[in-house]
Amino acid sequence: MSAILYEQARIRLSGDRALLVEYGEGIDPAVNEKVRTMTAFLKQNLPDGVEAVVPGYRSLSILYDPLATDPATLAKILHALEADIRAGSPAEAKIVPIPVCYGGEFGPDIGVVAEHTGLREQEIIVLHSSVDYRIYMIGFTPGFCYLGGLERRLWTPRRKTPRANLPAGSVGLAESQTGVYPVDSPGGWQIIGRTPLRLFAPHRESPFLYEAGDRIRFVPVDKLEFDRLYKTEWS
Repeated sequence: MSAILYEQARIRLSGDRALLVEYGEGIDPAVNEKVRTMTAFLKQNLPDGVEAVVPGYRSLSILYDPLATDPATLAKILHALEADIRAGSPAEAKIVPIPVCYGGEFGPDIGVVAEHTGLREQEIIVLHSSVDYRIYMIGFTPGFCYLGGLERRLWTPRRKTPRANLPAGSVGLAESQTGVYPVDSPGGWQIIGRTPLRLFAPHRESPFLYEAGDRIRFVPVDKLEFDRLYKTEWS
């Protein structure tokens, strides 16, 4: 199905204190950019009673205090903002470099990807690190970003049997997507490398290094650089 960008948002109730605001259908940069733009404008000046704005692939969720506002009031604000969106634009997307040590002990599945795609390991590394990936949304675990833009030649099915535990920083592929596991967790993606960065740190002022709408740029590093950065990040 091809992506569809709605002329006007479709607003639905989502429980007794949330709205689901849909801007289109399909995983598409234009639809996601509308989500990102609306999220940015809403966060700049949260309407009275709104507690949080959570962006997704093609929609955003608005969590609100039902004692302070109501769906009709919020819908009026949303439609007015959408109609006036051409009056300005949010800040340009931030590009976040993520160093990755590919293959070897850090990328146990890079050989699987090579066998499936017919590419050499070095070609996989070059292709994977040659794109600035859009963060469509964040979910699954704290800081797990769903990225778009993976080179078609790298598409590889996920593992038939997921691993019970992957170390934080594992970089993987699954079908048409790539991503990084920010914390130790189960996972079924094909792991091709690992980053030494601490992507989720609750003690930091900003626990995450990125947000939905930003771009991720993977930067190949050798094991010596990985160890140096890991010591700095995790000690």
